[in-house]
Amino acid sequence: MRNYIKADEWNIIEEGFDPHLNKISESIFSLGNGRMGQRANFEETYTGETLPGNYVAGVYYPDKTRVGWWKNGYPEYFAKVLNAANWIGIEVKLDDEILDLATAEVSDFKRVLNMHGGYLERTFTAKLKRGKTLKVKSTRFCSIADDEVGAIRYSITPLNFDGKLTLMTFIDGDVKNQDSNYDEKFWYMVADEISGAGAEAYIKLRTKKTEFEVCTGSNIELYKNAEKLNLNPEAVRKEKFVGQTFSLDIKANEEITLIKIAANLSSENYPKESLLKETKSVIAKASAKGFDTLLKEQAEAWAIKWEESDIIIEGDVSAQQAIRFNIFQLFQTYTGKDDRLNIGPKGFTGEKYGGSTYWDTEAYCVPFYLATARQEVSKNLLVYRHKQLGKAIENAAKLGFKDGAALYPMVTMNGEECHNEWEITFEEIHRNGAIAFAIFNYIRYTGDESYLSDFGLEVLIGIARFWKQRVNWSNDKQQYVMLGVTGPNEYENNVNNNWYTNILATWCMKYATEAAEIVKAQQPEKYNTLLKALSFNQKEFADWADIIEKMYYPQDEKLGIFLQQDGYLDKEQTLVKDLPASERPINQKWSWDRILRSCFIKQADVLQGLYFFEEDYDLDTLKRNFDFYEPRTVHESSLSPCVHSILAAKLNDEARAYEFYLRTARLDLDDYNNDTEDGLHITSMAGTWMSVVEGFAGMRVRDGKLQFNPFLPGKWKSFSFTIGFRGATLKINITESGINIKNNAAVDLEIGIRNQFYKLTGNTEIEVNNTALV
Repeated sequence: MRNYIKADEWNIIEEGFDPHLNKISESIFSLGNGRMGQRANFEETYTGETLPGNYVAGVYYPDKTRVGWWKNGYPEYFAKVLNAANWIGIEVKLDDEILDLATAEVSDFKRVLNMHGGYLERTFTAKLKRGKTLKVKSTRFCSIADDEVGAIRYSITPLNFDGKLTLMTFIDGDVKNQDSNYDEKFWYMVADEISGAGAEAYIKLRTKKTEFEVCTGSNIELYKNAEKLNLNPEAVRKEKFVGQTFSLDIKANEEITLIKIAANLSSENYPKESLLKETKSVIAKASAKGFDTLLKEQAEAWAIKWEESDIIIEGDVSAQQAIRFNIFQLFQTYTGKDDRLNIGPKGFTGEKYGGSTYWDTEAYCVPFYLATARQEVSKNLLVYRHKQLGKAIENAAKLGFKDGAALYPMVTMNGEECHNEWEITFEEIHRNGAIAFAIFNYIRYTGDESYLSDFGLEVLIGIARFWKQRVNWSNDKQQYVMLGVTGPNEYENNVNNNWYTNILATWCMKYATEAAEIVKAQQPEKYNTLLKALSFNQKEFADWADIIEKMYYPQDEKLGIFLQQDGYLDKEQTLVKDLPASERPINQKWSWDRILRSCFIKQADVLQGLYFFEEDYDLDTLKRNFDFYEPRTVHESSLSPCVHSILAAKLNDEARAYEFYLRTARLDLDDYNNDTEDGLHITSMAGTWMSVVEGFAGMRVRDGKLQFNPFLPGKWKSFSFTIGFRGATLKINITESGINIKNNAAVDLEIGIRNQFYKLTGNTEIEVNNTALV
């Protein structure tokens, strides 16, 4: 765990340059806008340890699977978002010395991620080996107002010398992914061009196999002491590399400023033959606005985001900084404008997990976007899965399922399964239930039941068909069982009757049946047409009902708990508190054999099910299971602490609720798991938001109504947040004295506060003090 980021409500601040922390900072200070993103690599040359990363959404490569033992059903590739052309490059040469922070003496280094305005600023002083000293200030951003555009303002001031400054600004497409399975580069060169009197540079690349094309362009302006200079650059061309070099004489204390406005356009959005032309058009429009106007538009766009989604914490700067950082990175990753895009666990901040889509989106991210963005944003996440239903049916067919059964992938770009670890690819099938639960969650929150007839029912039927075929009848138990699965707790593989997976399977069949009844009642013609297209036999409903009634769920009556799976209590029941610190994390210190034989839990499993379906269980049941499983959970998944935080809050265990919140809130800022250098944990950041809103505020939707059961963490004076709900925009403020809810829309609501209901008419507010809640 590290603690070098300075506490600040609106900024992420690093003071002083430590090369050993550089890759961590490259992740933390990453930028993105939902369409493209980049790690916080330096613009200038850096020969130290670094992980270069520039990414364009939706552009991927099917990297050939690398396994020692091929098994039937294995995917042939692992899809990866590609490290794309580096457009930020600026080589700085003073006479014949190149500025390189790995070899220079660096002082006054400061890096600031301004979350309010949406930009990254960096300042430092560097003394080169021959004694020349200069000051640099860099500001850059990826525009969310125009998500194809990025911009840099890079200023250099010589402090103790006159001399010759040579700048080479470039776009470098000769890049590769660090996680390339065969050390392969994934791009072909298509074309390059330098135009606009030498100020503009363009490079067009094509991916191997998938043949996506991306055109990256830039326009350069140069200023001396705010006076614009005429450029006469020398063109530089190398393999998949295009740049411009220009030199000028400089004197001490003169400020030289380079403005670089860039764009990334892909063949996902434009015909390949017009990519270059369209990129030139985007560059021309952005350059006409200029850096300052683009930065102003960026700040205005972020102001709207913050108005819709900010959480304000009074009395704890560290917690305030953390929650805003998590919200900021979520919106940098996904904006919901394009239903072909989704949310990779690392977003645009690193290459681990390939940038592909996991079940994290449905289980953790959907609730965040439901409450903090327009309804179509979360709807697009669901439509993404509907569009890939055909592939989900193909995935199931590859494993021997038939008759329209759908198995959604654990890892995907285009709907095809591309994960190649057998215990996950074949066994971690609970992801199918998360897809169905997201549909339920969306409709529960928005009331948009039309989604079922338009998209949802077709998906639910495919998923229910899978579960029906995946269970089997046990003559011994005289019940249905499910064999050979892996639950969310990946520290137990190939188990029988994982409680969470079993309960999720029957819930999916039950919900598919209920959804069918809704569509039948509301859209009978559409219902009949859909079932005919799916070759649906009404007997399937009876089959599902039989499984629902006769499903086996492992439990221990003596302890009063649901069992992780059959035989869980045969394991030696050691507690996490008894593990020596030197043996943690166990996934780095223990053999896999030892982990699998232990009782230790990577992340919430039974508790994940109790979180999803808490309405079905009383508090005593929840408490017994929580008290049993939490001491056995090592939380070596970033997705784990938030679920424990929410359940602890439900149990009025405020101390543990806050403890688990802290584990997830500053997970990346403090490098809690020693893995931030690989990229940020974007999907678990949504869990941080859930910990505050569903945990501390106790927000739920029951019977179409918002309900709250709030408490104030002891270190906080108050906290407040804004949510959208069924046409209303609500501002919720929780203090020591009680809760205030302000309705900023002309929509009437009925609000529950600790099981008492209040009428909240449009454009009014209610305040309920704690004495009234007793």
